[in-house]
Amino acid sequence: MEYGSIERELHVDASPEVVFDVVSSPAHLREWWPDDASLDPVPGGTGTLTFDHGGPEPHVAHVTVVEAEPHRLFSFRWCYDAGVTAAAGNSLLVTFELTPADGGTHLRMTETGFRERGWEIAVLEQQYAEHVQGWGHFLPRLPAYVTRLTAHA
Repeated sequence: MEYGSIERELHVDASPEVVFDVVSSPAHLREWWPDDASLDPVPGGTGTLTFDHGGPEPHVAHVTVVEAEPHRLFSFRWCYDAGVTAAAGNSLLVTFELTPADGGTHLRMTETGFRERGWEIAVLEQQYAEHVQGWGHFLPRLPAYVTRLTAHA
């Protein structure tokens, strides 16, 4: 297996403007992905995503926003150590690309940087598998959340 990137595509029944807010705003993120989110969604903005896995301590992932082009693109680096500046080689890069399609939005999510981390093969395989499982669980929740959100608008 390559372990190079994870790619997912889905259709969301809402405009790119709405979907951009849902993938970049902490208030919306915590409704479909992490248990808590705190970040400044502008290039260079930093923050955290917190996942409560039911263990003694929640998992806190540091985040640095790379690109934020409203209604089109949102990307960030994560999974790097606290106190370190996120860069290629020490973090993973998640990118949400948004394209108008069929009265809604085509969302393409990619996560890259697994091989570049320099992890031993067992760690690489484990991290990759955990992220595949995580995106498989969380990303399908996004269109359902948007449907609930837009029904109240």
